[in-house]
Amino acid sequence: MKKIVYLAFLVCVVSLSCEKKDPVIPNEEELITTLSYTLTPLNGGTSVTMTFTDLDGDGGMTPNVIGGTLAANTTYNGSLILLNESVSPSENITTEILEEGEDHQFFFEISTGLDAKVEYADFDLNNEALGIISKFETGSPSQGTLKIILRHEPNKLATGVSDGLITNAGGETDIEIIFNVEIK
Repeated sequence: MKKIVYLAFLVCVVSLSCEKKDPVIPNEEELITTLSYTLTPLNGGTSVTMTFTDLDGDGGMTPNVIGGTLAANTTYNGSLILLNESVSPSENITTEILEEGEDHQFFFEISTGLDAKVEYADFDLNNEALGIISKFETGSPSQGTLKIILRHEPNKLATGVSDGLITNAGGETDIEIIFNVEIK
């Protein structure tokens, strides 16, 4: 009988001494108040920066969206910067996206009337498209829109996703911006 009581006591002590594991907290979505897409011509010239700013987040004030005018028949290096400027100092969300590259992908959708194309120039640790860095090529003079979408946890192996087609990507949209673009 003493052995049973001792064994029960030992089980109680061991179970009480074990630390509970911290719960797994899913990756919280960061507030993105600012997105800048800077296009720098490969052969020199003036860079163009398209910006989206919404310092109070969803709702409240109307966001400020500034598109851009690009030169015809030109290749640009594109780079994205995302910030949370609702805190001081502002938080660089781009750094977090780079660190969690396997869980993120940018998509670039060009309207039918705009003679341009975008190619990925950076990749995550699994060699899958990311999109913080891109190559943007313009064709003949035209006007239209460029939609930039950041997806969280897309299925990067789904059909067309590595080529920038969002249709089968799944995941959740972190930010989606439409810029007016003119090619002269």
